[in-house]
Amino acid sequence: MGEKVEVSGGCHCGNVRFKAFVEPNPEVWDCNCSICSKFAFLHLFVPHEDFTLLSVPGAQTSYRFGRKEADHLFCKTCGVKSYYQPRSHPEAWSINLHCLDNSDAVRASIIPFDGKNWETSAIAKGL
Repeated sequence: MGEKVEVSGGCHCGNVRFKAFVEPNPEVWDCNCSICSKFAFLHLFVPHEDFTLLSVPGAQTSYRFGRKEADHLFCKTCGVKSYYQPRSHPEAWSINLHCLDNSDAVRASIIPFDGKNWETSAIAKGL
């Protein structure tokens, strides 16, 4: 682990903006579940205390499905999901690596996660 680096990002139209402090060499999950694969979501997990939402309240809408444990947050204007509350990491936000302005600030290791078989994969990861 090294000193954390500041990253920023958000949605396409700019109505959802955030900044966060992340590890310089994070493990990023590439999940194949029904929602992550459709959004090409690459999960960069950030503890809640290292994340700051810069947007005005109400810029996003929420969507829950299945067990309704994850809170998928989408920009009300452009529909991009730049981050959300995953069920796998209740103490952290999951930022989409593709939504960072400065993704070159981190050297991410992309790790496949079998979200199609979430329960089995979660147990294997010790979640």
